[in-house]
Amino acid sequence: MSNSFGSSLWMMPFSKYCRADGMYLKHFSGGIRKRHHTYQCEQEEFQSNYSGWPTNIINIEIPSIRGFDSYPLVSDCAQTNLSGMECGLPTQLSFSAREISDGTFFKAIEDYDSDSKRILHQLKKSYHDDPVLNPLTPWDRPPIKNVFCIYGIDSRTEVGYYFAPSGKPYPDNWIITDVIYEIEGSLILRSGNQIEGNPGAASGDETVSSVPYHSLSWCKNWLGPRVNITRAPQSEHDGSDVQVELNVEHHYEEDIVPNMTRSPRVKYITYYEDSESIPGKRTAVWELDKANHRNIVRSPALMRELWLQIWHDIHVDATSNFVTKAKRGPLRDEDCYWDYGKARCAWAEYCEYRYIFGDVHLGQSCRLKNSSADTLLHYL
Repeated sequence: MSNSFGSSLWMMPFSKYCRADGMYLKHFSGGIRKRHHTYQCEQEEFQSNYSGWPTNIINIEIPSIRGFDSYPLVSDCAQTNLSGMECGLPTQLSFSAREISDGTFFKAIEDYDSDSKRILHQLKKSYHDDPVLNPLTPWDRPPIKNVFCIYGIDSRTEVGYYFAPSGKPYPDNWIITDVIYEIEGSLILRSGNQIEGNPGAASGDETVSSVPYHSLSWCKNWLGPRVNITRAPQSEHDGSDVQVELNVEHHYEEDIVPNMTRSPRVKYITYYEDSESIPGKRTAVWELDKANHRNIVRSPALMRELWLQIWHDIHVDATSNFVTKAKRGPLRDEDCYWDYGKARCAWAEYCEYRYIFGDVHLGQSCRLKNSSADTLLHYL
């Protein structure tokens, strides 16, 4: 189910209102290791729908007869000679992220799934009883100098599932009958029908086995009370479409949504940056529109931004805490190209036509006017 329990760990932790005790910290100070966490949820957790997630994670049809790993066949049901008992009408149950993470879901299907005992043992031994991991407590900011969280948003992402017994033996005893997707503020089924729930301000990064926005954006909780937000196009730009909001108020352990516009034809990067709340430390979150989880490391825009930030950080003349987002011009000869509409190299401020023997097309002959080192000085 969910391919394996390990692939469901993105649901842990799930809510800021549920925490286990902090006794596991004694493990680092030489104290006695506590074998079991005291796990408590505040009243707000039970008053909110879906444990703060967009929807219930699992909706599952449970057979009406205990002891079957899956739906009994009609012929099997007749052979059991069950007097006075109806054969087959299932009960549909729904489970939130909290009920999956704390084991409630796996206990509920224990009589119908032969793998549940193993999963419950793994959940208890490897996660709930781990003195360090403490998976039911939302993580605090790591005590390191720089934290950069980078992920894609606004792709269609799986956030919930409908399961039913398949009539086959383990491990194929359950089938997915429908999937709930989150996409740009809506929840839809495979059929395209929209359903009710609590969709977030954005959706996730299209990850198989799902990493919803709720999980990806958790590190936005670590930003301080005042955050600088910048939204800029992913492609090279002259700065005309850059939006900046300085000292935006942010409440601890809450998401932050900028009041900024979007052009439907442009993919943006939204930067959330804080270098003031913790002296000597920086926290930054980068959200890339439509960046797929598996392919984000192939994104030229991300590689450019990472390179500029690293170069900025190691340069002795850098005066700001983060690299400027005001403009993004070509940094390499490969970034220059031929503009057929204007019959010249694009980005005339940076690029020029310079033929070198072996060039086979006009764009290949467009090269930087100055060296990359000179161009990089604009980003200090």
